[in-house]
Amino acid sequence: MENNTSKDPLHGITLQKIVEILVEFYGFDTLGELIKIKCFTDNPSIKSSLTFLRKTDWARKKVEELYIRTLPKFNN
Repeated sequence: MENNTSKDPLHGITLQKIVEILVEFYGFDTLGELIKIKCFTDNPSIKSSLTFLRKTDWARKKVEELYIRTLPKFNN
């Protein structure tokens, strides 16, 4: 029998959900310190962050990496 569960921690989760979870967990202030991008530090909102991250691969990658590193903390 084949096992279809993905080992990818980002499997099935949207960028919007990732940003919402990180903002809820850290807040924009801390997020802006952890990932130095303007959409987290300069008049931040989920909507403006998503617009920027969808266009900017390197920034999206940093957000996804932070999410993966933070994941174990959610489960404690």
